[in-house]
Amino acid sequence: MASTGFDEDGDNRGGMWVLEQKIDQPMDEEAERLKNTYREKKLSTLLLLRLAYQSLGVVYGDLGTSPLYVFYNTFPQQIDNQEDVIGALSLIIYSLTLVPLLKYVLIVLRANDNGQGGTLALYSLLCRHANIRTIPNQHHTDEELTTYSRSTIREKSFAAKTKRWLEETPYMKNIILMLALVGTCMVIGDGILTPAISVLSAVGGIKVNHADLSNGVVVLVAVVILVGLFSVQHYGTDRVGWLFAPIVLLWFLLIGGIGIFNICKYGSSVLKAFSPLYIYRYLQREGKDGWLSLGGILLSITGTEALFADLAHFPVSSVQIAFTLLVFPCLLLAYSGQAAYLMHNLDHSKDAFYRSIPDKIYWPVFVVATLAAIVASQATISATFSIIKQANAHGCFPRIKVVHTSKKFLGQIYIPDINWILMILCIAVTAGFKNQSQIGNAYGTAVVLVMLVTTLLMILIMILVWRCHWILVVVFTGLSLIVECTYFSAVLFKVDQGGWAPLAIAGAFLLIMYVWHYGSVKRYEFEMHSKVSMAWILGLGPSLGLVRVPGIGLVYTELASGVPHIFSHFITNLPAIHSVVVFVCVKYLPVYTVPEDERFLVKRIGPKNFHMFRCVARYGYKDLHKKDEDFEKKLFHNLFVFVKLESMMEGCSDSDDYSLYDEQTERSTQGLLNNNTNTAALNMDPTVSSVDSIVSVSSPLHINATIQSSGHVSSHTEVDEVEFLNNCRDAGVVHILGNTVVRARRDSRFHKKIAVDYIYAFLRKICRENSVIFNVPHESLLNVGQVFYV
Repeated sequence: MASTGFDEDGDNRGGMWVLEQKIDQPMDEEAERLKNTYREKKLSTLLLLRLAYQSLGVVYGDLGTSPLYVFYNTFPQQIDNQEDVIGALSLIIYSLTLVPLLKYVLIVLRANDNGQGGTLALYSLLCRHANIRTIPNQHHTDEELTTYSRSTIREKSFAAKTKRWLEETPYMKNIILMLALVGTCMVIGDGILTPAISVLSAVGGIKVNHADLSNGVVVLVAVVILVGLFSVQHYGTDRVGWLFAPIVLLWFLLIGGIGIFNICKYGSSVLKAFSPLYIYRYLQREGKDGWLSLGGILLSITGTEALFADLAHFPVSSVQIAFTLLVFPCLLLAYSGQAAYLMHNLDHSKDAFYRSIPDKIYWPVFVVATLAAIVASQATISATFSIIKQANAHGCFPRIKVVHTSKKFLGQIYIPDINWILMILCIAVTAGFKNQSQIGNAYGTAVVLVMLVTTLLMILIMILVWRCHWILVVVFTGLSLIVECTYFSAVLFKVDQGGWAPLAIAGAFLLIMYVWHYGSVKRYEFEMHSKVSMAWILGLGPSLGLVRVPGIGLVYTELASGVPHIFSHFITNLPAIHSVVVFVCVKYLPVYTVPEDERFLVKRIGPKNFHMFRCVARYGYKDLHKKDEDFEKKLFHNLFVFVKLESMMEGCSDSDDYSLYDEQTERSTQGLLNNNTNTAALNMDPTVSSVDSIVSVSSPLHINATIQSSGHVSSHTEVDEVEFLNNCRDAGVVHILGNTVVRARRDSRFHKKIAVDYIYAFLRKICRENSVIFNVPHESLLNVGQVFYV
């Protein structure tokens, strides 16, 4: 009998009992509830504070070491009067407020891709909300991934109109991609320049107490530290990362404390700089020289882009807390203290930071400054590895060796080839320029270009993803571009004084990325246009017109649908093919990760007696193939499970449609599959059979009823095919990889021939082979070569 609040006699004493309990002890229950809520809040607050503390060592090292070299690069010569110092300090204060605090911490950090930051993460976010990917390998089943989060857009909204315009304008897709690549290349340049200027500035403190030392000795010491820094990268940051946060925390407390000391010692008149009026006076008085000095002021916000790029391991709120409670106040105190010192020592701008340190703590601060510079360098190097991995996943960088350095953190990787290239370029910059001024000019150019790219991508994010009102978009864009274009105009005048370095470095990487992406797109288009029709396959007959030898052939292709041209090329030139053929497509999606249980899509091609299948393995830009050491084992496991489930269906098809079985469906079929391991997401073609109920299956009872209705014959067929697949697997597995050679047509333009026949061909020659990435045994590898012209 259902409870209605009344007892068996018909009265409501049961309900009254409940009421009496609430009346007797209302305060106790309410107090307990409030106590639990308070405890949860307290735990949440403590967790956020702990994460904010840990983020210091990863996110803020670069921004925190800027006080080492800002005033030197702002006033490379002697300062003329005290008001110049106040004007420069006012510019620093409002630069820190407008860019790191308002733009990045409060706005841009919210545009993360499931916690991932950087220009390519913004690009991935845009690719999910609009079909702007230049390699058209999207499939509607990809949108069903749990990590493929995106918001819906109303049909007649401004966002919908913008989306259609982007999708229908081919050159806009290339422009957005180029913007993301430019930002990526500038961050790579940042990864070269940050170690150079940070370590050189920190080590330069030796000369303050030892003026007789030559600049060559300082450069040599800096080079030795840099070589040591890059040499230990293969250990990963996980083993020494626990040191980073306390070092950076101590650094911020020291520079903040030194700032307070100098303000108290030399007077608080420097605090007049909080009035923006002094910015106007400074620029009016100094004219062109004041405008050019903005290149030095810009260095006070270098490292801001690292706020976004290194966001991966920390929630946005913890990064915001760390900046507002510690980083921002300490930086303001540090710059104010240096300015107070400079107002009484106008000729000390070259080494203002070290000269403003009290004598008793000089050497401890020098040691902490050097360690902080190393931590800042480590953060930018790690960020460089991550964005190159992302570029590789987007088909914009040659295949390279990626080493996973941490079992706990997926994002901590090491790329040996890039590490040594960065080291060589970093040493070349340090030894070549030999002074902070020219490196500072180069550094500022790289930083301001990354900020400009971020602003332009954020416009699309605000329209397509956030669907902000156009007034908010205009306000954000206007304020950001005014500040950043002002700085950009200043650094343009210093291109010949070191600013050319990041442009040259970024230009070289951009050329590599664009040429590789162009070749990848053309190769994919060739495979799409030359893929084999299903009618041709059916016309070959069950044996495909060849001898079917025992074994399984895994044919690797970039196509997620259709039979690739490599297959027809193979069977046209060879008289035999394996008894079972599986077309394997490994593709990356614009998501940070694909869960293990949703990674594989499996379906059949042609009738059952053809024994042809397709398996699509999907990865996010943070996923690593090294995580799938048993890739082949997982592939066959999913194939066998698919065959068992498909035994309830009849017919054949090679349509592009998949239907996704969720985890509940898979768990309910565990008894049928006799499988105790975790199954991945299985997908099959709904048009394989006229039985439509299998597509919408969602309950164990429904599945069991369908299984029982399928009868003994279906089970017998299932067992026969599974046994057949097992026998073929035991006979041997051969991995068939296409070795496609791309050539420019004879009538192509000269620059296209150079790009395709020389640059792309060279990159293909030196990049990692697919067989190495897929961990294919050499004795089981079969390369099929073909040439096509673009």
